[in-house]
Amino acid sequence: MLKIITTSDGSHSLLNEELSETYHSVHGALQESIHVFIRHGLAYILQARSAPISIFEVGFGTGLNALLTLQYSLTHQKRISYTTVEASPLPEEIWSRLNYDSLIGLPDEYKNLHQATWGVVQSLTPHFNFLKVNETLQQFKFSMPDIDLVYYDAFAPGKQPELWSLTMLEKVFHALRPGGVIVTYCAKGQLKRDLASLGLIVETLPGPPGKKEMVRATKP
Repeated sequence: MLKIITTSDGSHSLLNEELSETYHSVHGALQESIHVFIRHGLAYILQARSAPISIFEVGFGTGLNALLTLQYSLTHQKRISYTTVEASPLPEEIWSRLNYDSLIGLPDEYKNLHQATWGVVQSLTPHFNFLKVNETLQQFKFSMPDIDLVYYDAFAPGKQPELWSLTMLEKVFHALRPGGVIVTYCAKGQLKRDLASLGLIVETLPGPPGKKEMVRATKP
């Protein structure tokens, strides 16, 4: 059962009542996504390498991260290829009631993200190619190490431990290009140790409002 909630910055998120877990921080869904994935992920990687870049997101969810990335692509005229997996897509009756279009704009683009055909690469703008796959991370097959940036946005390790296992982290590691980056809201010690054991350079950064820390890891 999914329940729409309003977080502290006025943006919506969802509460998965079965898992007793929210899709975003209750201290601000929009603030969290911008801080973790856009500021410390997308903007950071584009300082180190020029577009086009390839992004992989673990968990499409509400589509907030994808929408913010598309907005960044439009604003800065950066070419981005965006791939995301989602095992449990949201029904239109849920995503259509979220208030991201009123806060961010781009209502047509938000609708296009959700209504895009699964498993087919689509050019949503001249600078933004989009592919969403109705699979788990375990099922998904990377074609080659061609990912520049990973948004690791699965539910918390306590709720979906299988997605935070060393096996899954290693799978993502091998999909990264040299210099590629993983960003996540999670800052648990075990995660940082596992990332370091794979050879990633791990940074503990200040977290978004309401959270002390987040993690960014770079493949040498």
